[in-house]
Amino acid sequence: MRNIKLTIEYDGKRYLGWQRLGDSDKTIQGKIESVINQMTGEKIEITGSGRTDAGTHARGQVANFKTNTELSRPEMLSFFNRYLPSDIVVKKVEEMPERFHARYNVKGKQYSYYVWNDPIPTAFERYHSFYVPQELDLAKMQEACEKLIGTHDFLGFSALKKSKKSTTRTIDEIAIEQEGSMLHFTFIADGFLHKMVRILMGTILAIGSGDLGLEVIDEVLTEKVRKAAGETAPAQGLFLDEVYY
Repeated sequence: MRNIKLTIEYDGKRYLGWQRLGDSDKTIQGKIESVINQMTGEKIEITGSGRTDAGTHARGQVANFKTNTELSRPEMLSFFNRYLPSDIVVKKVEEMPERFHARYNVKGKQYSYYVWNDPIPTAFERYHSFYVPQELDLAKMQEACEKLIGTHDFLGFSALKKSKKSTTRTIDEIAIEQEGSMLHFTFIADGFLHKMVRILMGTILAIGSGDLGLEVIDEVLTEKVRKAAGETAPAQGLFLDEVYY
């Protein structure tokens, strides 16, 4: 039995997210599994590094699956990119040890979030960035990012109501780059809770616009109350860049 690792890129705008849904064929996992079953003649389920929400994109999502196929890695790569929809691309096919698991072996992830900050919207980036016409204070947002770096209980910055598992995560970096009207936020951490990046982004942007003060970060980290944080930023600005193992 072979253990195959895939590195996957996708534009999530017309999909209902990564996870397969029984009543819809509009998921990334579902599309990839359909092609694998066609390619191998086997009924195979793939394991992703984690779920991405409807509308979220990926440059480096990772998944693995077990198969008895004798196809070579180049043959598999060619088959995937011939039969997958054009908005889903397999970038790499690798043979892994039997014990490799795309979700359980994750050591960290990097996400990007893009904000188009201009009085005039953009026609070309509307599905790949969040449009914010208000003026934003970059210095305040940078301060907010610095307060979030480190090891904290991020329950209040997640969509979880409660969790039996630990909600403590370590953020190593939050960086902001500006190119013209586009702001690029990079988040690197050992892991992220459900909708954590989008809620962090909504809070950072609310601080940048003056709708919230910097003190809200300490309040949410201490009290762990979701409603005190900013709104959840839309999915279309979010990209899963890389998964670390």
